[in-house]
Amino acid sequence: MNDLDAHLMQTYRRQPVRFVRGEGMHLYDSEGKRYLDFVAGIAVNALGHAHPLVAEAVAKQSSILVHTSNLYYTEPMVALSEKLCELLGWADGRVFFANSGAEANECAIKVARKWSRMQSGPHRYETIAAFGSFHGRTLETLAATGQPAKWEAFTPLPPGFVHVPFDDAPAVKAAITSITCSVLLEPVQGEGGVIVPSPEYLPSIRTICDGANLLFLDDEVQTGLGRTGRWFGFQHEDAHPDVITLAKALGNGLPIGACVARGGAAEALTYGDHATTMGGGPVVCAAALAVLEVIEQDDLVTNAAQMGVYLKTKLGDLGYDVRGQGLLIAIALGRIAASSVVEACRLRGLLVNEVGPSVVRLCPPLIVSKQDCDAAVSILGKVLTDLEVTG
Repeated sequence: MNDLDAHLMQTYRRQPVRFVRGEGMHLYDSEGKRYLDFVAGIAVNALGHAHPLVAEAVAKQSSILVHTSNLYYTEPMVALSEKLCELLGWADGRVFFANSGAEANECAIKVARKWSRMQSGPHRYETIAAFGSFHGRTLETLAATGQPAKWEAFTPLPPGFVHVPFDDAPAVKAAITSITCSVLLEPVQGEGGVIVPSPEYLPSIRTICDGANLLFLDDEVQTGLGRTGRWFGFQHEDAHPDVITLAKALGNGLPIGACVARGGAAEALTYGDHATTMGGGPVVCAAALAVLEVIEQDDLVTNAAQMGVYLKTKLGDLGYDVRGQGLLIAIALGRIAASSVVEACRLRGLLVNEVGPSVVRLCPPLIVSKQDCDAAVSILGKVLTDLEVTG
């Protein structure tokens, strides 16, 4: 423990660096050293750091109106709800704004249970999720998360979740019982190691849910808003969910989450069913509107698709297994410890992070260029060569 940790709960194994400034693709520490950021706040900073249009939107809105609570409407809240439904193509969509991805997923789970109760009574409440998934750290979303190692310190967890292997549609179908109400999945498992399912997986889940009268809940907290080279991850296979959850990139660093539902699911929650004091405030909604505007105007979804292919190709030239979709990429390192790679890269001025004992994730801002990719791969290549020699 160092002096910086004196009053912080030890819930993170933080890197020994203190950042004081960011600009575009780069972060600067307290000693003035520059780092190429291929973590992007864990897929949050889609526009990089200190984007001028986001900063302008935040400054302007904070000088006009910061908070009213959800007892009233505000212009940014209404405009953002309309924009998200427009991007999804959901004319009948409705949005609940939260402060994080976990809260957005909590809302989705409540939508499913309430919708099921309206359909057939209170006996259907169980959600099928996948092993390897990550849906949040609240007790409910932790119970939904398919990583038992994260459960151990907090059992007993809330009931109502069953887990099956990822990318296994027959396993989902076999797990359906008389108490099942929904299926909750990520289009790509980010925290689970950047696992991309087969092309037929999500369409099969859509068909299974339709046949069993279940809601398909799509957790796009990490994959949404351009990260995979489409606006939304489900669009790669056109497997429209009933409910989608968003966060991370939506605020480019400001705390905002969104649960968007369509059809009957959009009408499930009514007065008194759910609430938030801070969710959907004017400042974060204004920031999110600016983020979406920049992504559209600068065609960053296309850039994510193109740079994702370029980066995967360059990483593949290093001789390791590479997987991912768009700018959500992982490199499997075999016998090399991911933690050693993360540390060595940081010392050389590149930020990456580990999502497994020997798996490193790269999820740079959507503004990334070929030059940025070349620089990152050059550093990573030197690090891996050094570790292969010393290992």
